[in-house]
Amino acid sequence: MIRTDELQRLPVRAALPALRGALDDHGVAVLCAPPGTGKTTLVPLVLAGLVGDAPVRRVVVAEPRRIAARAAARRMAWLLGEKVGGSVGYTVRGERVVGRHTRVEVVTTGVLLQRLQRDQELAGVDVVVIDECHERHLDADTVAAFLVDVRAALRPELRLVAASATTDAQGWARLLGDAPVVEAEGVSHPVDVVWAPPARPVRPPHGMRVDPALLTHVAATVRRALAERDGDVLCFLPGVGEIARVAGQLGDAPAEVLQVHGRAPAAVQDAVLAGSAGGARRVVLATSVAESSLTVPGVRVVVDSGLAREPRVDHARGLSALATVRASQAAGRQRAGRAGREAPGAVYRCWAEAEDGRLPRFPSPEIKVADLTAFALQAACWGDPEASGLALLDAPPGGAMAAARGVLTAIGAVDAGTGRVTERGTRLARVGLHPRLARALLDAAPVVGARRAAEVVALLSEEPPREYGDDLAAAWREARRGGDGYAARWRTETRRLASSVPAPPARDLSHSPTHDPASSPPDAEVRAGRWEEGSSGNAGGRGSRTAQEGPSSDAGKGAGGWERGHAGGDERAAGLIAALAFPERVGRRVSDGTYLMVGGPRGEIRPGSALSGAEWISVAVADRPVGAGHARVLLGGHIDEDVARSAAAPLYSEGDEVGWGDGDLVARHVERLGAVELAVRPLKKPAPGLVREGLLAGLREEGTALLNWSRGARELRQRLDFLHRHLGAPWPDVSENALHARVDEWLEPELSKARRRSDLGRIDAGQALGRLLPWATGEATRLDALAPERVEVPSGSRIRIDYADPEQPVLAVKLQEMFGLAETPRIADGSVPVVVHLLSPAGRPAAVTADLASFWRDGYRAVRAELRGRYPKHPWPEDPVGAEATRFTKARLRR
Repeated sequence: MIRTDELQRLPVRAALPALRGALDDHGVAVLCAPPGTGKTTLVPLVLAGLVGDAPVRRVVVAEPRRIAARAAARRMAWLLGEKVGGSVGYTVRGERVVGRHTRVEVVTTGVLLQRLQRDQELAGVDVVVIDECHERHLDADTVAAFLVDVRAALRPELRLVAASATTDAQGWARLLGDAPVVEAEGVSHPVDVVWAPPARPVRPPHGMRVDPALLTHVAATVRRALAERDGDVLCFLPGVGEIARVAGQLGDAPAEVLQVHGRAPAAVQDAVLAGSAGGARRVVLATSVAESSLTVPGVRVVVDSGLAREPRVDHARGLSALATVRASQAAGRQRAGRAGREAPGAVYRCWAEAEDGRLPRFPSPEIKVADLTAFALQAACWGDPEASGLALLDAPPGGAMAAARGVLTAIGAVDAGTGRVTERGTRLARVGLHPRLARALLDAAPVVGARRAAEVVALLSEEPPREYGDDLAAAWREARRGGDGYAARWRTETRRLASSVPAPPARDLSHSPTHDPASSPPDAEVRAGRWEEGSSGNAGGRGSRTAQEGPSSDAGKGAGGWERGHAGGDERAAGLIAALAFPERVGRRVSDGTYLMVGGPRGEIRPGSALSGAEWISVAVADRPVGAGHARVLLGGHIDEDVARSAAAPLYSEGDEVGWGDGDLVARHVERLGAVELAVRPLKKPAPGLVREGLLAGLREEGTALLNWSRGARELRQRLDFLHRHLGAPWPDVSENALHARVDEWLEPELSKARRRSDLGRIDAGQALGRLLPWATGEATRLDALAPERVEVPSGSRIRIDYADPEQPVLAVKLQEMFGLAETPRIADGSVPVVVHLLSPAGRPAAVTADLASFWRDGYRAVRAELRGRYPKHPWPEDPVGAEATRFTKARLRR
């Protein structure tokens, strides 16, 4: 029986006439309604004709999360007095509850995306509702863009509703072609804000890490809220791990503690959403799924940790993953509103009021911050590889799209030239995984069997608990025998993946579209295609099991069953699959505990790791702790060189290399797998061009000091530097970078004739520099006039100018030799005065001046008074300008 009283109480009822009118007139609409108004539950029932007098239609509701999809379907079925699978059903990854009479189907946006790729017309569907579109999940943005295309080109009669829990809807309205915006008022009560920052500073989140001190403070704040307020408490935390930690600290709290997140069992989710039984108080620890996707009854108090998880590129795994960030102001408002849904309430915010204004206004759109490899593949499958024609609120960043296309090209999903999807790419997209993992699944299944490949890929799609260890094969065995929540989810995902891959006859990995046969030795077929023989029991003897059959039904019975016969095979199968998913993180040991990955970084395994001693590993998960020099391997598998070559074949190269090492040329023939050198042999007669490049590398590394710099050459370079700084062109720049850039102009033909470091040392740098002088304009002949090596002083001596400081050339001369000169000598056509270092008769500094006239007038008296007694044999006239300059003593002058 339909629960009419419940339906009548939903505030969105008042907006239904406007919504139906907008869809009748325009076919599209944006519905803005606060959480709890019924936009997710009543609206689809009305549009499907299950409630009210609307015509019968088939409605698909797209939710961003599996937990929200299940909850919405259950709630709608309950309102109709039915069970799920009747008029209302749902489909999420790995689970479908839909009957032949279902008219409202709730799906995740990922499921709808897959459905659109298979059937662009969405045959049989009349209305699509994209719920919680304000959260800006990438799948939701992509679904909306595809549906706009479908309406424009294939099915203009398809109705589309974008439902949002916020009033920031104008962008969506423009995207849908100036769609009408329909707003529904919610029922809200006053909410007191209590600022409850930690007493001591806590460390900001880093990656997935949250400071345990903050979680302890959140638990204490929950206890405070229970003591100060009535009603149930809803506490927002960023993820499952933080929820479990806080739950552990609330074990003796005077309330029932419940956990709500995507991994929670369905029974727990149902209990939370059903409300309290018998009036007992509850503390509900939830992720951001409870901001708008779910309504938790009975809540009067919200405790907000101030943290959220947003998608980012996970460089640890090369996948899109979640990172802990400060929650936005919009999220804070949504969370606080949950306390005022049914009565006046309060929100305890675990940060200072002064910090609130510095928080981001809205969450970052996924398309701006997440890994776009899966999105790029979806766009290519849709026929728009650049995503330039898609109706998106935000264009994908060019750099992220380029990186995504690079990955897709490497795994054979798109054509390198056109970017268009290949047949293989279409198969990868339909698996419903990140393209990296889909590649690993499809390429490994013919080698190790579909079931075994699915088991390992399921481990990689949701990182196993840290207590499973860092050895992927051991984690695989732990999941098989495990009875925890992770193992249950793993088994469900394994079944889904195994069913999506046919089990062809076993074949060698070299048949992979990305494999280069030249990269493997002739016997690779035996070692890659038949590695189970002798270690896993499938060589064909009695009771043996072929690779494609996978484990027997007693896989979970411990070492006495499947595991004992397949232990060796597990190691190699797990390593292979991780290598196929992350070929750039195949690593070779360079020292105890340290591996060089073919992509360039180094990774370290923990002491005592099961990976210790392996020559080659494939790294599935790694991180780089703050301040660490190398990555830390968190999960990886054993492989051999053949598997490494096969998995990372696009990174294989072979050729002659001439470089600079240990202060001289090093000529080698090298086989490489990315940054890893596989084989090296000396090269006796390298090509001249390679030698020249190697010598240039040496000049870049050690500088032009490798050449022969006589005193004259060094002084020429200083004089040219002086002229370039003060007069500019045509006088050349002789800095290191400039000389490297013009090496062809000044260092040839000597450079091309050189064969080793000693040959560079015989090149006359001064003669070579002379080639850069402006001979063509005739200016080169003015070098000595503009920047003379020496100048003649009044005594007749020719004194060398020191150009070591090109801004202030120095003339160091004995004071008596400058008598009679009224002004400072100037060079560079009189534009630059030299700095005169006036020396005592013994050659020691007596004064420094760039204004000789001022010195004679003001400074000379003091110098004269100080030095005339010390050097009485030398002239110290009272009028130095009128005196005769001399190099000699007074006695010598009298002769």
